[in-house]
Amino acid sequence: MRQVRVALGDRSYTIHIGAGLAANASLLADALPALKILVVSNNTVAPLYANFLLELLRAMGRKVHLFELPDGEAFKDVTHIQGIYDALIRHDMDRHSCILALGGGVVGDMAGFAAATYQRGIAFVQMPTTLLAQVDSSVGGKTGVNHPLGKNMIGAFKQPASVIIDISFLRSLPDREFCSGLAEVIKYALIRDRDFLVWLEEHMDRMIARDPQILEEAIARSCQHKAEVVINDELEQGERAFLNFGHTFGHAIETFTGYNTWLHGEAVAAGMYLAASFSSALYGLSKDKVARIKTLLEQARLPIQPPTQMASEDFLNIMRHDKKVKDGRIRLILLPELGRADVLAVDEPVIKNQLDQIMVGQDA
Repeated sequence: MRQVRVALGDRSYTIHIGAGLAANASLLADALPALKILVVSNNTVAPLYANFLLELLRAMGRKVHLFELPDGEAFKDVTHIQGIYDALIRHDMDRHSCILALGGGVVGDMAGFAAATYQRGIAFVQMPTTLLAQVDSSVGGKTGVNHPLGKNMIGAFKQPASVIIDISFLRSLPDREFCSGLAEVIKYALIRDRDFLVWLEEHMDRMIARDPQILEEAIARSCQHKAEVVINDELEQGERAFLNFGHTFGHAIETFTGYNTWLHGEAVAAGMYLAASFSSALYGLSKDKVARIKTLLEQARLPIQPPTQMASEDFLNIMRHDKKVKDGRIRLILLPELGRADVLAVDEPVIKNQLDQIMVGQDA
């Protein structure tokens, strides 16, 4: 088992990474000291793993209940989070109780937001079951729900008490979901770690094949990067914004398509390629490095082009609501160089012109 520490004073916690951790009774006992626990999952993950986990926790003397959300980004909204509150109240959960998030990013975000707001805050533990959640959303304390006008517009920072990453969960993950998670792994390499980028280029085939050793290494390195950024900038006032590389465009794609056509990682992948193209036009990132990004994304079986029906105006209409907008200017995360990111405020006519050029090239 590997461990990564997120050192945030009295909000510090450990990320545990390895195979079979969901069945490790001593680890669960330490991570979940609360007597009353609500396991929040969804109707895809719960039938696979919830019963085993509930039985194990009950054998440890915990009073455990399960609440299932419908599966999908389309249900990550205020309406469906109400069900978590209903379950917490119905099962007499108090401020000493705990929520265990068993699922992907949607489950973790919603369970965390419920934990942040129920009785003004109770503990929660992340047990992510998708690659995307394991390397990104389960770490760092961002929680929340979507609004029809924008992704993650309603939320709170709420650090988990612990993160338990069992790579065994990835065996049952559909190929498309698995590849979606690779987008966030690639992101860390592009914005922070050129050596990791080379490593991914050399090992992507083994990643796709779900080699356990390669997966554990990639997840640990990704979590280490996420932890370092969160420690330096927990509330996203500076460096943490770099983690949104590709996300401004990606969130626009998700919003435009109604959160039910593109997976998050797929949208981020197309967004990263758009951001790489902008980096070339606005920062001088060389064409061969943009091509290198394109090759790696394609090797990871990820899309690089946005939906053909999206026009530049569609992007701008949504991007105006992005959380990084400041004083009416859209701020993009771009790459001056591979392994290094920066924030650049870009005027809308420049964004529109660049998007129009990309769309013309896409049509051709």
